[in-house]
Amino acid sequence: MKEQTVNVELGGRTITIATGKMAKQASGSVVVSCGDTMVLVTAVAAKSAREGQDFFPLTVNYQEKAYAGGKIPGGFFKREGRPTENETLTCRFIDRPIRPLFPESFLNETQIMATVISAEEDNDPGILAMIGASAALEVSDIPFLGPIAGVKVGRVAGQFVCNPTVEQQKMSDMEVVVAASRDAVIMVEGSAAEVSESDLLEAIFFGHASVQPIIEAQVQLRAKAGVPKREVVAKPVDEALKARAKELAHASIKEAVRIKSKQERHNRIDAVSADTLTALAGEFEGREGEIKAFLGDFEYELVREHILKDGERIDGRDTKTVRPITCEVSVLPRAHGAALFTRGETQALVAATLGTAGDEQRIDSLFGESKKRFLLHYNFPPFSVGETSMRLAPGRREIGHGMLAERALERVLPKHEDFPYTIRIVSDILESNGSSSMASVCGGALSMMDAGVPIKAPVAGIAMGLIKEGDDVAILSDILGDEDHLGDMDFKVAGTAEGVTAIQMDIKITGVTREIMGTALAQAKEGRIHILGKMAETLAASRSELSPHAPRITTIWVKTDKIRDVIGSGGKNVRGITEATGVSIDIEDTGRINIASTSKEACDKAIKMIRDLTAEAEEGKLYMGTVKKVMDFGAFVEIFPGTDGLVHISELDTERVKNVTDVLKEGDKVLVKCIGIDKQGKIKLSRKEALGAVLPE
Repeated sequence: MKEQTVNVELGGRTITIATGKMAKQASGSVVVSCGDTMVLVTAVAAKSAREGQDFFPLTVNYQEKAYAGGKIPGGFFKREGRPTENETLTCRFIDRPIRPLFPESFLNETQIMATVISAEEDNDPGILAMIGASAALEVSDIPFLGPIAGVKVGRVAGQFVCNPTVEQQKMSDMEVVVAASRDAVIMVEGSAAEVSESDLLEAIFFGHASVQPIIEAQVQLRAKAGVPKREVVAKPVDEALKARAKELAHASIKEAVRIKSKQERHNRIDAVSADTLTALAGEFEGREGEIKAFLGDFEYELVREHILKDGERIDGRDTKTVRPITCEVSVLPRAHGAALFTRGETQALVAATLGTAGDEQRIDSLFGESKKRFLLHYNFPPFSVGETSMRLAPGRREIGHGMLAERALERVLPKHEDFPYTIRIVSDILESNGSSSMASVCGGALSMMDAGVPIKAPVAGIAMGLIKEGDDVAILSDILGDEDHLGDMDFKVAGTAEGVTAIQMDIKITGVTREIMGTALAQAKEGRIHILGKMAETLAASRSELSPHAPRITTIWVKTDKIRDVIGSGGKNVRGITEATGVSIDIEDTGRINIASTSKEACDKAIKMIRDLTAEAEEGKLYMGTVKKVMDFGAFVEIFPGTDGLVHISELDTERVKNVTDVLKEGDKVLVKCIGIDKQGKIKLSRKEALGAVLPE
């Protein structure tokens, strides 16, 4: 197949999608380019499903090659290693919108691989990779209910911007990634500076309109280069087996799904499943998988029917009620701040730790090194859902949930110059029955307030759900885990009382309308205000003082040309200060110096040592100095570390001095007065004019 390309203009830039040149043995392959950024995306599906396969094994990988940014990887091996946090998050961005768009009966193992092969900072390779995943599937023989496309939406000076540049992002009050099809929005994720729900809705549908030319370009590319799609034959349903399973289990499952306790409900459903399998074992031997699938279908239908027809949810709530909430703070005696946030059967233990500049995370990306001073790490141990697992390292889901909570809280942090701490929040989920990432947001805000971090306002989060059958729609506030699993949407919204700070939406149907999304946002705001009220009953604002276990950071300023004096040759001076006092010192190019210590005395001592190193002589001022060198014509006296002046022989005494050594010797302490500083900065001192004077304290 010869190379085929399509071009589309978006936000004043041209996006090119090409196929037929690279990776031609893949089922589908495209190169998506914008400016100097190029991403190769391939899609491959196995020829057939594995024997007994009962789920769709889709894998999405995204990798940034170091050569794309003209770099050689660091480390001992000098090659790309485990995925970075950004690569993991981008994998999720790509995976989530395309996963619902494969036919239910297509179970062949499928792999999407996106590789950044050239990169420039102003054209986000992650967005191009999302577009490329859809395009690669479109031009392949893999059955796919697309195309889709994605765009990043910012707002600068009140105007929405597609795929903002780095400079525009700095000025933007929102950063929202929108993935959409022709007819509907499929995925949303991003953060905002307390924007209103109506503004956020406008941004989302600005994104939906913006991706339409990219979707049309993919249709054109498929017409030019696509191959016929594989035929997918749905597995026939054994109505006799389904009828027997329904006869035995339907009534029992209907009772089970109304049990309010998660563990009791699951245990009862498991028991019904086991009894049904035993009863049908002789008649339908070897068909356990089909039977379990029918039982799952019954549970799915009964839960949704009960909500839509009766207006009652699994745990007995109506569609808007939030589960009971309890909050505790200061639950860990040595942590700088800690909160235990419980909502229904979901519980998060969240701790905040304050550190110095030395604790900042250093990030090495395609575009250079950067530092990160706010971190939120989310952990989901298996015991939180009563299970066992050998995987203890964080997976993609945990990294994604942690980043969502981090974005939600980052927008209310104090400015670095006002609060020069590195902040790390750790959320350990102790129990989970839905909305654990939003519990992390609530607990994270409480833990920072408990630690004395002066955040702008408390932040809360809530997860919304959707049940949609035809024209019947129910929007659910504060969803349970089963409502997430059996529902059509997981829509997480976090923010303050003033507006939204973070959002994430995933759906399992082909899209949601503007009306549904608007209603969900309005209902989420009601729930968020309720949760903030419950949090305020425990702690309404940040504590006025830091934890006694947290380091105290004192900021002083020196002239920029004095920074080298503080550092000293090879870092000698700053090392000497830290060794003498035990403090931590961070020196910025602006002349800002942050001194961190849990001891006020040590901090004061370090400040004095720095002031001594950077002090400048003032004419007319008295100084207690040390004689460093005696010459025939006078003595050199050090009045500050590294700073000395000359006491001429004529300025030693009121009477004539024949020999300098008659008055001063090396090592003597002597009170002197600065009587002048010449144009070269040489300091003139006088012992004579200091005689009888007293050095002020």
